[in-house]
Amino acid sequence: MDLSRMRSWIAAAVVVAALLPVGTAVAGPTEPERAPAVVRTTHGETRGVVAADHRSFLGIPYAAAPVGELRWRSPRPAAAWTGVRDATRPAPGCAQPAGLPMDRQSGAEDCLYLNVTTPAVRDDKRSLPVLVWLHGGHFFLGQGDTWGGRRMAVGGDVVVVTVNYRLGALGFLTQSGVGGSGNFGLEDQQAALRWVRANAVAFGGDPGNVTLAGQSAGATSVCAHLAAPGSVGLFHRAMLQSNSCVTPLPGREDAMAGTRALVTAVGCEDDGAGVAACLRRRSARELVAAAGYPGQSAWEAGPVAGGPVLPVDPAEAVATGRFHRVPVLVGVTRDEYRAQVWGMERTDMLCAPEQARPCGLTARQYREQIRAAFGVRAPQVLARYPLADFDTPSEALSAAMTDFQYAQPVLDTALAFSRYVPTYLYEFADRDAPFFAEAAPVTFPTGAYHTAELPYLFTVDYVRPFSAGQERLSDAMVGYWTAFAHRGDPNRAGLPSWPRVDARSEHVQRLAPGRAGIGRTEFARDHRVAFWRSITG
Repeated sequence: MDLSRMRSWIAAAVVVAALLPVGTAVAGPTEPERAPAVVRTTHGETRGVVAADHRSFLGIPYAAAPVGELRWRSPRPAAAWTGVRDATRPAPGCAQPAGLPMDRQSGAEDCLYLNVTTPAVRDDKRSLPVLVWLHGGHFFLGQGDTWGGRRMAVGGDVVVVTVNYRLGALGFLTQSGVGGSGNFGLEDQQAALRWVRANAVAFGGDPGNVTLAGQSAGATSVCAHLAAPGSVGLFHRAMLQSNSCVTPLPGREDAMAGTRALVTAVGCEDDGAGVAACLRRRSARELVAAAGYPGQSAWEAGPVAGGPVLPVDPAEAVATGRFHRVPVLVGVTRDEYRAQVWGMERTDMLCAPEQARPCGLTARQYREQIRAAFGVRAPQVLARYPLADFDTPSEALSAAMTDFQYAQPVLDTALAFSRYVPTYLYEFADRDAPFFAEAAPVTFPTGAYHTAELPYLFTVDYVRPFSAGQERLSDAMVGYWTAFAHRGDPNRAGLPSWPRVDARSEHVQRLAPGRAGIGRTEFARDHRVAFWRSITG
């Protein structure tokens, strides 16, 4: 079965997103400021925005711009500045194509910036936990400032740091002659964590209590840091949302082979001056265009196992206990794959050129997709997920792929961690979660889709408003997440108990509003975990 093809279908959901006018400028003060607006970092003073209940500092450089000779090199320290640097606007995201409604197209290579949100300054001067967020986006989309930190900073007394890191060919190219590890995006994340260690105190944070958290590609990144030697001591808890640590990463040889497709696409295959020199002459936008979206070529961005940055595959490290022993919170959404199918319904993958979009998955297309994914095992999958059990073929495909690609691997990941460290497992199950506000029509209920839980944790502007019950669920989730950041345990007064997961209980905490509410869910039964274990070995 072609797992990379299945994983890439989320790219079909791309829509045009506006490139916002952003930037950071060095400037001196123009009027008197309240003291909390100015913070002295190790590189110089920076002025943010002070609101009634929080402070925000946007577009702070944590490493030198990886341009010119620093392209495809390990991140270097950022330069110091004089005066007070403006930190009231986000910096550009790293070079990427048009993406989902929350993403912004960019051609920027000068993009290694982060954003800090803190609660309002108080007199007690307590050091607060720091939560560092690594955005998702299949390692070719996304930017840190999408995920506003106010909801967690204010609701849970934590400092929230969101990070840009190199993406696509600029972040994960494994090619002889261009230098470096091929895991440049992971090295950027390590540089951001080192910046946090050096500067947390200035923002009221505790450098000895850092939680590293991420969703989708960000969760894959957290898995990598749990195994990476260079990440030792840089964080003290780990959160992984909507991805697992049990699927092996490609090795360096496989990554080098895949790079040949990108070299050909960018027109460097037969360059007389050499492939490396040719690649360095290409602009960021040319490289982004040549890489395309996942599934369009044999090359796909992402971490690579092997070499000094990631010598041991995270899957092997977790299975054998050779990872950094920190408490773990991990989970999925109830209907992860519905986001991918939503995207498929808007592309030539399902629609004839003359068809209006979206066009719902047909019964024939459902069977074709299952056969393409599972080959000789397709009849078993079709028998276990018969169309008669679902309202639409789109929901049938979503259920099968959610269970196979997300639910079973994440449960196995949690059980593997639980042998060594305190581990807490959740399922976000609000099947009425608000969808993208500007999304095209949907032919089936989107349910608790991939990324649906994020607006419950972060301050965002791309989804429809919450109901009163969803606001209460958001408050509870912020309580759980930030309690974990404080103590490595999500339990806190006023919220339902959340037991650890282990092989005896396999406890999974359901997170839903209303009657379903918060409590234990029959995760293995609902997601047919025994069936998937029987056919995947």
